[in-house]
Amino acid sequence: MTGPLKVAVDLVYFTGRKGGTESYARELFPALAGDQDLRFIGIANKELRSQVLDWFPGDVVHLPVSGESRVQWAAAVGLALGPRARSLRADLLHCPANFGPVVRALPTVVTVHDLLPLRHPEWVPGGRAAAVRWLARRTIAAADRIIADSEATAGDVGQLTGRAAYDIDVVMLGAPTLQPGRHTTPPERPFVLSGGNRMPHKNFERLIEAWTLIPDAERPRLLITGSHGADPLREVVRRWRLEDDVELLGWISADELADLYASASAYVFPTMFEGFGLPVLEAMAAGCPVVGSDLPVLHEVGADAMVYFDPTSPAGIAAAVRGVVGDRDLQRDLRAAGHQRARQLTWQQTASRTADVYRRLARR
Repeated sequence: MTGPLKVAVDLVYFTGRKGGTESYARELFPALAGDQDLRFIGIANKELRSQVLDWFPGDVVHLPVSGESRVQWAAAVGLALGPRARSLRADLLHCPANFGPVVRALPTVVTVHDLLPLRHPEWVPGGRAAAVRWLARRTIAAADRIIADSEATAGDVGQLTGRAAYDIDVVMLGAPTLQPGRHTTPPERPFVLSGGNRMPHKNFERLIEAWTLIPDAERPRLLITGSHGADPLREVVRRWRLEDDVELLGWISADELADLYASASAYVFPTMFEGFGLPVLEAMAAGCPVVGSDLPVLHEVGADAMVYFDPTSPAGIAAAVRGVVGDRDLQRDLRAAGHQRARQLTWQQTASRTADVYRRLARR
């Protein structure tokens, strides 16, 4: 083909409140903007009509559906997105948030961040697990190429859906970009930061239980971000009588998060399952020591730049946290190692490898 490759991008899911999948889009597409062989057009939901997507390197059109409604966006992505991209004369479609068309309308790339609904359906809340599993399987069956964030996710795609390994490209994510935090003096009482949605696999209840196993004289504060609205962890904190030790911050801005990273003694990531583990890399890039779950996927991301624990053991979590919070030299070493690891994984590398996927698909 001649001329730039026209890539339609699914933004129907995008609302500004969906965590890692949106962080992926906000980092990836600006990094792709400098590629003169690519042209982008976004297909978005009706809420985004009132937002300026200054990070997206192309025009944006809108479907008359709500990104806040799971039913509406799932139906739109599964059925309307492909035909709309084709009508825009796109050469290919990139769906960056796990799901895509269930019937192929044009060459399609889907980024699969994880297959939690298939690997652990018991952790998908409400009555939507069966529908999500169906959509995930149909998406992967219809896509021409699958981009997986990690070898762990690529393995799940092959094992759980039957896609051949040669249909899957492993493209690791880059270190998130945050403005440096403003705090330069240590807080009066050390604190540990954690964050994420409140789905069961994030394992916050066990993390809070671990706090009861840290002696009062050594116990740092625990700050947990990431909830929307009423926080279900509030009752857990009350049950363990940790109101003076655990603070639930809800959803915070990027600037607020950067300030917390700058002051925290450590970032703790107690997850039971991840497709990548972007918060680990984000904390490292921000200079915060990381303590996290001993999972193969986190070893892919964190390598030897973090301290690992058994996420099923509150005692193990407590011991790991105590070991880092009580050792300034270890904190210094982890900060240095984390910075080095973050420099090894860049969004420019992610963008370059993603563009290679586009070109190979277009040539085929």
